[in-house]
Amino acid sequence: MSQDQGSSQAGGRLIRVPILTRVEGEGALNIRLRGSSIEGVELNIYEPPRFFEALLRGRPIEDVADITSRICGICPIAYQMTAVQAIESILGVGVPASIADLRRLVYCAEWIESHVLHIHLLHAPDFFDCHSAMELVKKFPVEVKRGLRLKQIGNRILEVLGGRAIHPINIAIGGFYRLPKESEIRELIPMVQQGLEGAMQAARWLSGLSFPDFSVPYNYVSLTHPERYPIESGEIAIDEDLIIQACQYESHFQEVQVPHSTALQSRRMPDRGEYFVGPMARLYYNQSRLTPQAKQLADQIGFDARRCNPHQSILARAIETVFAFEESLRILTSLSYRELYQSPCQVAYVPKAGGGQSLTEAPRGLIFHRYQIDAQGHVESAKIVPPTSQNQARIEADLVCLLEQMHAQSDRAIAQACERLVRTYDPCISCSTHFLKVKIDRL
Repeated sequence: MSQDQGSSQAGGRLIRVPILTRVEGEGALNIRLRGSSIEGVELNIYEPPRFFEALLRGRPIEDVADITSRICGICPIAYQMTAVQAIESILGVGVPASIADLRRLVYCAEWIESHVLHIHLLHAPDFFDCHSAMELVKKFPVEVKRGLRLKQIGNRILEVLGGRAIHPINIAIGGFYRLPKESEIRELIPMVQQGLEGAMQAARWLSGLSFPDFSVPYNYVSLTHPERYPIESGEIAIDEDLIIQACQYESHFQEVQVPHSTALQSRRMPDRGEYFVGPMARLYYNQSRLTPQAKQLADQIGFDARRCNPHQSILARAIETVFAFEESLRILTSLSYRELYQSPCQVAYVPKAGGGQSLTEAPRGLIFHRYQIDAQGHVESAKIVPPTSQNQARIEADLVCLLEQMHAQSDRAIAQACERLVRTYDPCISCSTHFLKVKIDRL
């Protein structure tokens, strides 16, 4: 963290942290204090909107996956998969089981590379008083290098199935544009086996961390599935007693514009309350559906999402990384190659007018797409709700709770604690359209 010199104001001080490091995107955090009173906390996202929903209007449905993948270089599969599944729901397209397996596999790969990146390069430095991953690697060279190897494995799966690791180009309506060779798929098995062991070691390393004493009750929201841990499909769990379908999403959640942000914030209706999406929410509803080794690991390290401490999200991501490797290995070793290569890699379809929606679980949480298309197969309208947009209001609420505990401390201590709390969410600010400066006004 870098910090400007404080400037004097009548009755208070103005303190700026010009760059919030180790998050993806640009913006600001403004905190207004008057004595012990918290007058305002604003997650000020100021990056210009990128208008992806407008860019899609009038484009053929075949362009949607490639365009939406450009929303994020870290989680392009989430945007592609949610988009094609929404369009497939309009066209009545169902993909064969073997194609569905490969889609789940490539989504696992994205979870791996995204979670491992955040854990080792962005979040872990906070627990060891390191300002950067470069400082962390000096203290823990073996652990950081192991994390980089895990990310390479995730990237390799993306290359094999998606065509390339960044902004993959192989996800298509009805399946894939092409299938990799059987030898390319089989070559992934020993890599994933090694990755699973490395992910287990990383999780055990992180299980020894000490976490700040911070816990508040959350309204968790995530997909849930009766048979497996949810990634690319499922119903929406809003609370223990309320589960809804994708078509009901907009009846329960609404985006609102706030003056201090160019990104929309999503609120739960009808009370306009904030909610929490991401790994903590997924484990809250689905921990019993983890793969065997991931579930055993969670039990061994005593992870419990009901503790509601966002700083423990690093453990949640570590557990999900083990799950993603274990699920990838299951798919790779049980894949029916005969079925896969005897059927077309892309199901044929005929454009028709209609509307549809889809929800999946991006690494950072729930992602929603809705499309309306015309009879010629062109997009008439689109709506995309990224995970970070849904978490923005909850981040601000968490910061208020944090400030209530530490408002009497120094400005530097407050700024550091606020930065660390924001990083627990792994915000993808570019997706929401972008966090960087911290400004504290003591009035």
